[in-house]
Amino acid sequence: MTYINQLSNHIDETVTLKGWVYNYRSSGSLVFIEMRDGTGISQCVVAKDDVSESAWEGATALKQESSLEITGTVKADERSIGGFEIHVNDVSVIQIAEDYPITPKDHGVEFLMNNRHLWLRSQRQWAAMRVRNEIIFAIHTFFQDRNFVQMDSPIFTGNAAEGSTTLFETDYFDEKAYLAQTGQLYGEALAMAHGLIYTFGPTFRAEKSKTRRHLTEFWMMEPEMAFYDLEMNMDLAEDMIRFIVKTVLEKRPKELEILGRDISKLTPLINKPFIRMKYSEAVDILKSEETAAMLDNILASRKQEETELKKEREEIKKEHGSAKKWRKKQIEGRQVEISVRLDQIEEDYRNIPQWKESAQNFEWGNDFGGSDETVLMMQYDVPLIVTHWPAEIKAFYMKRDETNTLALGMDVLAPEGYGEIIGGSQREDDLEVMHERIEEEGLDKEVFEWYLDLRKFGTVPHSGYGMGLERTVAWICGLSHVRETIPFPRMMGRLRP
Repeated sequence: MTYINQLSNHIDETVTLKGWVYNYRSSGSLVFIEMRDGTGISQCVVAKDDVSESAWEGATALKQESSLEITGTVKADERSIGGFEIHVNDVSVIQIAEDYPITPKDHGVEFLMNNRHLWLRSQRQWAAMRVRNEIIFAIHTFFQDRNFVQMDSPIFTGNAAEGSTTLFETDYFDEKAYLAQTGQLYGEALAMAHGLIYTFGPTFRAEKSKTRRHLTEFWMMEPEMAFYDLEMNMDLAEDMIRFIVKTVLEKRPKELEILGRDISKLTPLINKPFIRMKYSEAVDILKSEETAAMLDNILASRKQEETELKKEREEIKKEHGSAKKWRKKQIEGRQVEISVRLDQIEEDYRNIPQWKESAQNFEWGNDFGGSDETVLMMQYDVPLIVTHWPAEIKAFYMKRDETNTLALGMDVLAPEGYGEIIGGSQREDDLEVMHERIEEEGLDKEVFEWYLDLRKFGTVPHSGYGMGLERTVAWICGLSHVRETIPFPRMMGRLRP
């Protein structure tokens, strides 16, 4: 058996493919099957005169997502999907599928989410999952090549690390337990044993949020490094992101093309340094007159773009009626693109005035909201690393600067409105300070006794961060919602399938 992604090695050879019907059309004595096998899609041409009667009957009975086995000769053809075509000499039907619920027509998001188990077969979702896999592999490669050890942290925990308001509580043999918000505290213990470690696993946040950036169950990659300060922490995060983006651009260009990703938005990251600034500087930029003027200019440009798109839509609508079949397909595709872009512009009309007001009225000491992050990142084409945050809005375990008012934390914000993809810090390594912090936060000291041991026995400066996989996938793929970045998303109101 041969896989579709291997066809370039078998030109003019006879191969056997096994898979499913992605698309299907017939024209007299010819049947055109777009077949997928999980590695790609290839057009298979069945000519009535080239196959047996039973094979022809099987080919003409096929429906979308029917499973089958095809044998034929591989021919290079730039016009065909994937660049190759199979001239079929035998068709063996495994199963004729029932009427498939997901068709080429537009479906609502709720319908697609209810059929997520089937939606995953579509080309865009297939491409997103392939990029996700490449990102995961790149993460492992990056850390393994730098002598990090992958370790695992527990999913059941007895304490909160990121605040008790977003914990999923569960019964654990008559004892109260929680689903892990992060593996960080355990990662610190592992770093004291191995020096350089990373954990990679599911984490859970009971946030009652329905934004495009939030999931209740998501995957987090968290390195912890002994003898690292904040500067070293930032360097590592920047190197890692650069490595991930470079890997995806090199190894998944086809998938990015399917997703319609503008790779010119990603290429600057390969060589251009990231922007670094302190929280106070970021606040000044957010509240500045320059930022307000930028937002006004964006609104004005959207008005002009809207006018041009509506004009184009009317022109191609008139052309559609008399156009040839191939041109009609082009026009229909462009009409979809225009509709999507006009919807985005309409959303900008609603959002940008609110973002401008929020930015102008932002008060020092507050955390950045999603709109604040978006406005900041409209000004940069590479990630922004914001450091030295007001200590009151950051976690108790973050080390503070010499003034004891600013936390040595770092948030890495992605361009294009994708917001925070990394949060980290230099960790507090002083035992007495940790005692004070736990008391100030009203935390149960007994629950954190093991964590305090890390400061009793061989404490050292150390740092770490967490990167949300799904937000990173969304950004690199250019997806508008994190629900498309994980096979089976769990969100507020979404537990099935």
